[in-house]
Amino acid sequence: MNGVAPLIRGVSFGALMADKAFDANWLLEDLDERGASAVIPPKTSRTHQRDYDAEAYKWRHLVENYFAKIKEFTGIATRYDKTDCSYTATWNLAATLIAAR
Repeated sequence: MNGVAPLIRGVSFGALMADKAFDANWLLEDLDERGASAVIPPKTSRTHQRDYDAEAYKWRHLVENYFAKIKEFTGIATRYDKTDCSYTATWNLAATLIAAR
């Protein structure tokens, strides 16, 4: 979880969707300062269970499933393409094949 701070630094967003592992006070405070909502379910060990948008959290599962399907395409997972253009084309082709299933 230490890698979250550098990844979100300088990036603007309205909400952060993550699992219970990211339920940390420092991250929640940082999101509150940014004005972003935290779509993170609270850990069961919290004494005060805070609210979160459970309906929006259901979308996280769809995103994870999509990336699991993308990993089936070895060329994307290992980045065999030499140029950015051909790598983007491979992503588009994989997304089309997934949507056509």
